[in-house]
Amino acid sequence: MGVNIPLGVESFADMRENDYYYVDKTSFIKELLSNKFMANLITRPRRFGKSLTMSMLDDFFDISKNSKAHFDGLAIAKETELCKKWMNQYPVVFISFKDIAGNTFESAYGMMKVLISNVCKKYSFLNESNKVDAYDVELFNQLKALNGTPENLKSSLLFLTRMLSEHYGKKTILLVDEYDVPLAKANANGYYKEMLEVIRAMLSTALKTNEFLEFGIVTGCLRISKESIFTGLNNLVVNSITTERFDEYIGFTEEEVQKLLLDTGFSEHAQEIREWYDGYRFGQADVYCPWDVLNHVAALMVNPVTKPKSYWVGTSHNDVIYDLFSYKKFGMKGKLEALMRGDSIREVITEDLTYDTLIADEKNLWSLLFMTGYLTQGKDMPVTDNIASLRIPNEEVKYVFKNAIIDWFEKTVSKIDRSRMFDALWKKDAETAQKEISKLLLKSISYHDFKESFYHAFVAGMFAGADYPVQSNYEYGDGRPDIVVNDGDNDRVMLFEVKHAKEEKKLDDALREAIDQIERKRYLEGIDEFETVVSYGIAFYGKKCVLQPYPTDK
Repeated sequence: MGVNIPLGVESFADMRENDYYYVDKTSFIKELLSNKFMANLITRPRRFGKSLTMSMLDDFFDISKNSKAHFDGLAIAKETELCKKWMNQYPVVFISFKDIAGNTFESAYGMMKVLISNVCKKYSFLNESNKVDAYDVELFNQLKALNGTPENLKSSLLFLTRMLSEHYGKKTILLVDEYDVPLAKANANGYYKEMLEVIRAMLSTALKTNEFLEFGIVTGCLRISKESIFTGLNNLVVNSITTERFDEYIGFTEEEVQKLLLDTGFSEHAQEIREWYDGYRFGQADVYCPWDVLNHVAALMVNPVTKPKSYWVGTSHNDVIYDLFSYKKFGMKGKLEALMRGDSIREVITEDLTYDTLIADEKNLWSLLFMTGYLTQGKDMPVTDNIASLRIPNEEVKYVFKNAIIDWFEKTVSKIDRSRMFDALWKKDAETAQKEISKLLLKSISYHDFKESFYHAFVAGMFAGADYPVQSNYEYGDGRPDIVVNDGDNDRVMLFEVKHAKEEKKLDDALREAIDQIERKRYLEGIDEFETVVSYGIAFYGKKCVLQPYPTDK
């Protein structure tokens, strides 16, 4: 269709030079400069376009570049006086911490040294500058050669901004992308304090009372508390997902998505894309996740009948969701049920967090889910007095919650004595089996849009960790029964056909449908090699179930 979708392209220059589809966010530059602050922190969930935004700023301001052609035809090009004053007029230090991820502090520190070395190599011309302090040049060369001391590394951003400013005779712009990635990795691997000391020193020395700094922008997922990392940085202006400034510039707006779909010929997919990838609320703006939208449009280009699926949640671990289930004392189960029903919950939110206490209490955990995009604020109830109305933003995030619930159930049920249930099922004691299954249902987390697929997973999970091989949707007879449990050691097999009733009063109808399907599809003809064959129709509504064995001579 002539549209080049930029999957994974984070370089603004590459995007423009290679004719990738670009959603014009250059008005961000005007907004930034209209009320310029010395130190800016911008926090957004991952995959919302922070890195591309920082690359765009680097391309616009960097005095060593001639990037006018990259901005031709874009919104910022109309601001002629602004462009004359700012475009390619300032030295820029642009650095991203997104790849600093070691299993040990030594490994991560080594990656940081290499990163700073590569940044220094970009400015190798400073060696020959007669405007730069000789001692700074010596430190610069040590870092470039990977021989810098820890103290030099911690002050590297400070003297890079100083050297560039002295060389060009203009103050330097500092852009630090994904500042908190090394801290997240450090916290996960047990060296948080050591990495915190490094990042804190690098940022505070560069951003605090730096006479050579024009302004600085730092991006990340979380706003780490000032006491933890931005100590003494009183001039830091925070632009988080709750603030209105820049609210529509990181993420796609409804208008931008509609234009993309029109340009690619997929406007008929607007509703499903809205249901799956919209729903985020930043400040006063409603936005889509760009990563999801672009991935799905690219998939539609390959196959126009492609169904929406999870892209964003697959780009990182979702351990934070599983942490919810460890907080039994906080009543998480009821809150999760409310969220899965599509309701909102009101929680205390703190935006000043520290990685080493992220899941120390309920308030921090809800705040983490909020800041990282697993939950978002209600449209009619903005965050006030640190109280937020939280909801699941869309079908994609609900999908990861559903999977987490199923996994949690399997892990939980595997620790429960289910011998009474197993015995009743093998003996076709439907009454006892139904009672035992109902007990397990009560331990699960329910929500109103439970579909047949969930109950399918629930029945499979009933046998988790019990040494019963479970087959799902294998072909038997003329169809595919939902669940087949194989007990080969005792030459017996159990089959389930699962149905979901849309209303409680239709449970019996759903059960009859399941039994009829076993007969109509002749499932039992495919498993007659076993001495004992037991088959059940089972129907669910909410946390209620009914089951009935299908008559068989075996």
